[in-house]
Amino acid sequence: MPAPRPILVILGAPGQPAPADLARIERLAEVRWCTAATLADALDGAEILLLWDYFSRALKDTWGAATRSLRWVHVCAAGVDALLFDDLADSDIVVTNSRGVFDQPIAEYVLASILARDKLIHQSMALQRERVWQHRETRRTAGSSALVIGTGAIGRAIARLLTAVGIRVTGAGRTARVDDPDFGTVIATGRLAQRVGDFDTVVVIAPLTTSTDGLIDAPVLAAMRPDAHLINVGRGRLVDEPALIDALRDGHIGAASLDVFAAEPLPTDSPLWDLPNVAISPHMSGDAVGWRDELSGLFLDNLERYLSADSVPPASVLRNVVDKRLGFVAGGS
Repeated sequence: MPAPRPILVILGAPGQPAPADLARIERLAEVRWCTAATLADALDGAEILLLWDYFSRALKDTWGAATRSLRWVHVCAAGVDALLFDDLADSDIVVTNSRGVFDQPIAEYVLASILARDKLIHQSMALQRERVWQHRETRRTAGSSALVIGTGAIGRAIARLLTAVGIRVTGAGRTARVDDPDFGTVIATGRLAQRVGDFDTVVVIAPLTTSTDGLIDAPVLAAMRPDAHLINVGRGRLVDEPALIDALRDGHIGAASLDVFAAEPLPTDSPLWDLPNVAISPHMSGDAVGWRDELSGLFLDNLERYLSADSVPPASVLRNVVDKRLGFVAGGS
């Protein structure tokens, strides 16, 4: 007699499309669909939770008797800050993420942001709307310098792509080191205020943890070059938003390209909307066409690994196991 299929709960948002591999997933597990409002009932006896609604915080709200059977939680995002909480971190439940899906698209977004600023693309579009023909000189991108804050998989993809077009890249991470395969030199994030002024572009892609919340604060912004370009593709709370607004208004930094914000959607009364040296996008830097299919395929691969594990602990066979104390998948290379 075949072993019973495990119960898999898929937490989705109302109206959210189903995973592309749903039919194959349903052959391997007994699937229960739910939203945040019905999660507690759906979790009864469930072994696996798929956070298809990847920013949901509903698991924390339902923690307790409803989660007693859970062994594995997979989140369809690279960052797990919306998911992790103390009870989950203290539990034996394995958490995996979708690391790898967003690396190249976000790297391309970062490069596009640098080129758009250096080549005056935003200003050209504004002049085009006014039918103004105005010759200007652009910046040379090759030979410029960039500091990439965050040395995980996405940070490394950014470093490789920027290096390929001639940008001199340095990393910033928890510990300083030299001879890194992607960054060469990595400086300690604790020394950002002392080193950030050495770079034309500062890219923020660190995971959001208790130690990185507000990492780019007023002293760090004040230490940047007055013509520096800040790009945030990590989490909005990595940057002190009021301090950033002041720095942009006062000319302490030259420009910002922002894909993430402390509150999303960005409130309509935020001063960031009206600042001429700011480019805004709605948390889409990693969402290249086909990204949902990749998320689905990654989870299906992990589900097959999980089911083949038998008595082996899930953490030994699953991809992208999150260190719940660190808040990310350890080992960025």
